[in-house]
Amino acid sequence: MAWVSLFIAGLLEVVWAFSMKQSEGFTRLVPSVITFITVITSFALLSFSMKSLPLGTAYMIWTGIGAVGAFAAGIFFMGEPVTLLRILAAVLIVGGLLLMKLVSA
Repeated sequence: MAWVSLFIAGLLEVVWAFSMKQSEGFTRLVPSVITFITVITSFALLSFSMKSLPLGTAYMIWTGIGAVGAFAAGIFFMGEPVTLLRILAAVLIVGGLLLMKLVSA
């Protein structure tokens, strides 16, 4: 259950990062509310997963999912540039996440 909670927490990190960008500095109500709700929920799920997963593993997986997810959201929804080096950086993060999961099992 800890891994499922951690994965959902990571996905919510993507949502709050995206909605924070959409809030335009917390000047738009709906994206701001979504940001606050998803931040709190993401942190709560991360905290729950840390009850049984090592700190370094949980935090790395959580931030990795958030980083790669926000990167993808930026490309698909905000028209951010797709370059070979940016893709390589994301692939390296995913590789690190998979390796961390393997050594933590």
